[in-house]
Amino acid sequence: MQRINKNVVLALLTLTSSVFLLFQLYYYKYYLSPKNGPAFSRVKGSQSGQDNTRWHVVKKFLGLVSSHNVPVYLIDPLVLGLINKDIKQLRSSSDGSSPECKYFCAPRDFTTFALLDKTWKHETGLFRSAEKMGFQWLKIQNKDPRLEGMDDLSGIEIPLHYIFRLASHAIHVVVFYERSGNYLWHGQLRLKQHMDRKFVPFRKLHFGRYPGAYGKLVLLPVSIDELKVQIPKNPSQFLEEMSHARFLECRYREARAFFQLYPDDTSLDAVEFRKKAKALLHLAALTLNNLGVRFWLSSGTCLGWYRQCNIIPYSKDVDLGIFIKDYKSDIIPAFWKAGLPLKHKFGKVEDSLELSFQGEGDVKLDIFFFYEEDDHIWNGGTQAKSGKKFKYLFPKFTLCWTEFVELKVHVPCETLQYIEANYGKDWKEPVKTWDWKSSPPNSIMAVSKSLLLCQQLVR
Repeated sequence: MQRINKNVVLALLTLTSSVFLLFQLYYYKYYLSPKNGPAFSRVKGSQSGQDNTRWHVVKKFLGLVSSHNVPVYLIDPLVLGLINKDIKQLRSSSDGSSPECKYFCAPRDFTTFALLDKTWKHETGLFRSAEKMGFQWLKIQNKDPRLEGMDDLSGIEIPLHYIFRLASHAIHVVVFYERSGNYLWHGQLRLKQHMDRKFVPFRKLHFGRYPGAYGKLVLLPVSIDELKVQIPKNPSQFLEEMSHARFLECRYREARAFFQLYPDDTSLDAVEFRKKAKALLHLAALTLNNLGVRFWLSSGTCLGWYRQCNIIPYSKDVDLGIFIKDYKSDIIPAFWKAGLPLKHKFGKVEDSLELSFQGEGDVKLDIFFFYEEDDHIWNGGTQAKSGKKFKYLFPKFTLCWTEFVELKVHVPCETLQYIEANYGKDWKEPVKTWDWKSSPPNSIMAVSKSLLLCQQLVR
């Protein structure tokens, strides 16, 4: 009997210890860990807002930045996508109350916010407060690309990204800068050698792989999941911008090296031409943007941007490219209304269309329309006197943003291949005598369908 009692007591003690241990684990998981701990266990879905890890971390972060007057706004694509579905309801709702945590509890490893650089400068106090709240943080900064061409200033670094980590969730803050082309820019996230590459899953960050360019935002204050945040007033437009926001910086160092070999033309004629060409490019961009027509720097204008970060003074024109699928019949009337009358029109919409508009003085605007085939893209040229047609072949390319003469404008992302197709391997050397029919290495004589038919009939 005495032996049985000992076994019962031992079993009861074991059971009591197990229950107590389970209670400790539960208490740590749901109470201590959100406040102090380095790691939450993952929580499913969007059940209870107050008990959800992601919601809790976002709430603490918003409280942190609010206490330091840091005006962040939400740019997380996943959360904005959910918000966009309910945007009308959220705009009309006063408190954004919901029976469940719908947005900030969505499964993800991080939540992304943005910060306009000029609106906040005092980061030391924020970091101290963050550490007291249990956050670990990482600051990523790099050289200001706008100063790369200046010896004395090229080493100056600017903050580009901040990451705050609490338990299993992270907050990614992207720093935006206003640029002279009246747009917002953010830099690439590049880790330095001493940084912890396991701090967060960096490859998953939505705004780190490439620099990006965006239009200036109008913000809308909303209340979602019982948290007050600011979001882009038009989330769908922002998400569309995000899908093609990649930015290419002008190659300032290479441009400076180019001018050391080939001193820039600073004559009055060159200065006057560049002034007129810049004004013409800005007017053309305004006109096409108002029409919603996508375009990019092409031919000599693209070469000038890529090689010397400026307009080539002896080019005598401004060259733009447009995909034929983006053609609109309103283009010619819109340019006429803008004070740029049509000078020449070659080809047809279905074949080799090219438009030329007269700018101020002898400066003209040439617009080349590009046609896409299975394995290449081409644009056409027509000789006015003889009617001969030429085709210029390019490898397929996509479009990126850049800044050129204080203008946010598209260029081919695969710029080097584009330039080499048009100007060959010796594109770095200035060529002042250029024959558009025979000089381009990608030029071939185009044979019309009627000529092919005649040849077939003769045979």
